[in-house]
Amino acid sequence: MDEFWKQTFLGNRLNDYLISLGLMAGLCLLIKVADWIVLARLKAIAEKTDNPYDDWLVGVLEKRGVPLLYLGAFYVGLKRLALSPLVLKLTNLGFGLVLAYLAVRLLSLMLEKALATYNRKKGGPQEQSPQAMKGLMGLARLVLWSLALLILLDNVGIRISALVAGLGLGGLAVAFAAQKILGDLFSYFSIFFDRPFEIGDFVVIDNFSGTVEHIGIKSTRIRSLSGEQLIFANTDLTSSRLRNYKRMANRRVVFRFGLVYDTDIDKMERVPKLVEEIVKGISGATFERAHFASFGDYSLIFEVVYNVEGSDYLQYMEIQQRINLALMKALRREGLELAYPTQRVIMEK
Repeated sequence: MDEFWKQTFLGNRLNDYLISLGLMAGLCLLIKVADWIVLARLKAIAEKTDNPYDDWLVGVLEKRGVPLLYLGAFYVGLKRLALSPLVLKLTNLGFGLVLAYLAVRLLSLMLEKALATYNRKKGGPQEQSPQAMKGLMGLARLVLWSLALLILLDNVGIRISALVAGLGLGGLAVAFAAQKILGDLFSYFSIFFDRPFEIGDFVVIDNFSGTVEHIGIKSTRIRSLSGEQLIFANTDLTSSRLRNYKRMANRRVVFRFGLVYDTDIDKMERVPKLVEEIVKGISGATFERAHFASFGDYSLIFEVVYNVEGSDYLQYMEIQQRINLALMKALRREGLELAYPTQRVIMEK
């Protein structure tokens, strides 16, 4: 019987194969027991807390960590055997590929979770999150896979110093040739992390205005009030003085109206109080001041300032309309006449 187990096959005795299989089975059994006990305990602890991140972490460990441990058990069992250089090289390459895949997937999940948490804390809208995450995660995965490939090539004995140097010189040349594209790319990062605007915001850039529809890696698309789509490079947006009306907490409104020069002075004195009563009687408007401001070319000019709660432009126009109508009625009731452009010609003999 001893002679049977001492038979050699592919450079290893049968009992060596048996020991290797036993080692793999023992490690797998140990991992399974740890999975039952440790992960079950971690799940129970995570379910008792209100923090969603511990549940996510336990799920990642179960889906990515446990397969990685089984892979390690398989690798340890194989290393127990005397393998030929070719088989050993292929084994190391296969193990490295699987390990790189699992590691990149794990890092991608962690980075995606971190970005999603940041986006939620910043208060980003749900419709923007998938779009922004898609662009950032695509770049992140490219970088992670490139690093994993370089590390894998180095571990299997391929000299990567010359390759890295060539990539560095090539990357420098590409960077010089694509400065505009790289500028838009970094501006995209600035827009994502700094959040000067988001999808759905009404913005004004120089003489252009509209609602943000899409934020891409290179450009941002805005739907103007007249219907056409405006496309801006991200660099143009981050380097411009941009006004975001969506984030306006209160709208400060200043408007003027004029009375004719023949208006009685006593009635003129009652106008500011009249305007104050009108504005204070309208819901959503907060009166600030009303004054006889100046002498115009053809009218006595009053200036009124009030605030509208919120940033809704339609609400502002509704309030302004109610103020205008109420003001016209009150002035007519008081016998006051609104001025309009007139010229008086005085003829002398």
